[in-house]
Amino acid sequence: MEQYSEMGDLAGIMAAMGISWVVIAIIIFVSLWKIFQKAGRPGWEGIIPLYNYYILLVEVVGRPAWWIAFPIAAIVLGWVPIIGWLISIAFLVVHIIVSNDLSKAFGKGVGFTIGLVILGFIFFPILAFGNAQYLGKPNHLNSGVSEV
Repeated sequence: MEQYSEMGDLAGIMAAMGISWVVIAIIIFVSLWKIFQKAGRPGWEGIIPLYNYYILLVEVVGRPAWWIAFPIAAIVLGWVPIIGWLISIAFLVVHIIVSNDLSKAFGKGVGFTIGLVILGFIFFPILAFGNAQYLGKPNHLNSGVSEV
């Protein structure tokens, strides 16, 4: 009978984790809706996976459209040993760059970028519902510098 008790405990833990992930996802999507509105985009664009990242890349922070290949490749090839790991690391680097650009677009600094990367479920709502205003695409992207 002890085995059933342990399975019940495991099921309870898994249910709590699942509920936590759903709550975090809702917080992130609601925050993205508001962030997109602040950036002059329709809020619904913030809740469609991959499309929201594409709009964030191109329209909000001004990165090249081909950068969408990184999350797509991470999803498709992330399970392949070595290749998937390398692609996932490349996507992590791209994600950090885009998070930094997003911070700059709202007048925030490197500390806020670190918060977005590590504790996004806290820092996205701060960006969305705080007093930060969208300033436009970061200056280094609008100054004629190559977007390569």
